[in-house]
Amino acid sequence: MSKHLKWLLVLIVVLLFAASVSAQEPVELTIAGVSGAELQWLNEYVKPNFEAAMAAAGTPVVVTPIEFTGSGENLRQQYALDLGAGGGSDVLAFDGFWLPEFAEGGLVKPLTELVGDAALDWEGWSVIPPAIQEIMGYNGELYGMPRGTDGRVIWVRTDLLEQAGIASDWQPTSWADVLDAARTIKEALPGVTPLQLNAGTAMGEATTLQGYIMALLGAGEHVYDFETGKWIVSSPAILDTLELYQTIYGDEELGNVRWQLVQNGRDLSFEAFSKGEAAMLVEGDYFWRSVLVPGGNFPIENRDEVVNFVMMPAQEPGSGYRGQDFVSASGGTGFVLNPNSANLDLSWQLMEFMFGKDAADALQQIQPRIRARTDVSVPNDAVMTRIATEVLPLSVIRPQLPAYNQVSAQIQLMTERIVSGEMTPEEAMAAFDAAVVELVGEENVERIPLDG
Repeated sequence: MSKHLKWLLVLIVVLLFAASVSAQEPVELTIAGVSGAELQWLNEYVKPNFEAAMAAAGTPVVVTPIEFTGSGENLRQQYALDLGAGGGSDVLAFDGFWLPEFAEGGLVKPLTELVGDAALDWEGWSVIPPAIQEIMGYNGELYGMPRGTDGRVIWVRTDLLEQAGIASDWQPTSWADVLDAARTIKEALPGVTPLQLNAGTAMGEATTLQGYIMALLGAGEHVYDFETGKWIVSSPAILDTLELYQTIYGDEELGNVRWQLVQNGRDLSFEAFSKGEAAMLVEGDYFWRSVLVPGGNFPIENRDEVVNFVMMPAQEPGSGYRGQDFVSASGGTGFVLNPNSANLDLSWQLMEFMFGKDAADALQQIQPRIRARTDVSVPNDAVMTRIATEVLPLSVIRPQLPAYNQVSAQIQLMTERIVSGEMTPEEAMAAFDAAVVELVGEENVERIPLDG
């Protein structure tokens, strides 16, 4: 074979190889569990920009966000099925309080186990406070990147307060103040539901965090004693909280019982508030930034003029959890890598891109909220700025423990028994005590004497 022919063959091989590389199919990366503004951001910013960056680097990818429209509980169940069967999307939108249960079950794994120590070198960790990092952590390990956090307050229709003769800048300082305002609204505005405090099993975790825990914190207690490492199953604070539910839904009919018992009850309460048919609603800042906004499920065109929030007061000034006058609870969500992904390194690069400052800034323009990164501000939203500066310093998170979800389900049942009239507060607390003992063992529960 001549020298020229050899070089020609080499050139042909090189060209064929180059052609095969250039024509290679891009890798598809899927992101599950997203909706609303976040879905818009993924499609409009993350997808085109990440795909362009990866193409320029010689590794073509296609990012496919998968919209989810069900409840949080529906999503949790779907993940359990998918992960348990070795399937699921590459990147999963994930609620932080699910982590202990999924981690203990081996369904999710620490980032360092999936992508190595490179996971700890990401630039964003330096601007995410440790407390926020813990939202997506368990047992000292990071399992994902946190989106951010939130705060819970009492949202009020200031126009309805004024119609009832209550000042628009009203701030209750006790449960008695809240109940007195509800009574005033009931008398002055027939047809308006004065107060919504989530209860019942149908609302799921919204009952536990938005309703029960917010009230229990006001009575000076959390669901778990972090000093003794035990679940509190009987106490004066629990009884006071259940009696508050009894007052609202039983004795004085200041809330709508049906909303607590039907599957779409939370949406019914949102709709009523949006229409000016409910005056006060205990909820997270999600309600302001996602539900009531244009494009939300229950938008209010003049939201900024007729909606505001007041801090959730303790039962009495100074009697709240940690001796506080006002209380709040915070949740947190983020994204985790699916251990079953065939493209873990590329999925990790996608997550790094999603949570970089530029991408976070882009999302903030679509949906202002409290982001995980401290170098991303809340733009042009005085209400969200107040949540960040006034509410978050008072807030607590749920126990990051595997048994939490099961205990939470019993809390929901306990409140439902009050609202439905099935049990008295004392009976419901006794049933809760027995159920939690069955779940975690007698050695892991604590009872505080009712006589002080």
